[in-house]
Amino acid sequence: MTKPLAHLIALILVLAPGAPVSAGEPARHEGPDVEVLVNGVPRTRYAHAGRWYVEAVKGREYALRLHNPYPVRVAVALSVDGLNTIDARDTTARDARKWVLAPHETVTISGWQTSRSEARRFEFTTEERSYGQALGRTANLGVIAAVFFKERVPLALRSREYERQSADSAAAQAPAGSAFGSSEHRSMGKAAQNEYAATGMGQRTEHVVEQVQLDLEDAPAAVVSIRYEFRPQLVRLGIVPPISTVDPLRRRERARGFEPGYCPEPPHALR
Repeated sequence: MTKPLAHLIALILVLAPGAPVSAGEPARHEGPDVEVLVNGVPRTRYAHAGRWYVEAVKGREYALRLHNPYPVRVAVALSVDGLNTIDARDTTARDARKWVLAPHETVTISGWQTSRSEARRFEFTTEERSYGQALGRTANLGVIAAVFFKERVPLALRSREYERQSADSAAAQAPAGSAFGSSEHRSMGKAAQNEYAATGMGQRTEHVVEQVQLDLEDAPAAVVSIRYEFRPQLVRLGIVPPISTVDPLRRRERARGFEPGYCPEPPHALR
């Protein structure tokens, strides 16, 4: 079932009917979570040196899926390349405008909020073509960060949920183990070796929002941070293995004129 609302803070905003929101979808982890989606599919997440990494795909648009595991509303300060996804300002997470999620809600944010009714999609690009470069703010390129603040609730409810929330927060913040996933295999020239990923502005999309206000707890409930890089940089960092390549000339030098046996029939050959 898909809800028509997702939520934001100016104090705090809410995505209105027609906005790209997904509810009830399972998250990758039990705790507060952020997933990077390309064509609706989560990018493989790698754990390395205490951080999460995903592979960026140059020229591809992406979205960010937020998950609230708590029985109360949360406000999420969400930044890409150090820029708030709502107003592009550089503030503390506490002072930032935030996206608001209902209890146990999952919401997909597809881009930079440019007005009350539109957004520009997130798009993987190079540093030179990034939104941060256009604004002259490049100190934090290549990082997606989400800070979750819970709505202030009565003490009795907080006591009942304390143990489960602590476990959820630890699961979200502590990478454990890395598995190599599939990724786009393409040739990497010398230029690609020196390109670093950042986020630009893609196509316009409808993203209607409303403003609400919440009484938030002073301390964040969880922080999720994801680094993203093009594949050559992930290889240089030792996060993924290099793509094995075969020199076409060497392959041709190994060719022979004849092999023993008969001509095999290809599958589904016409008879």
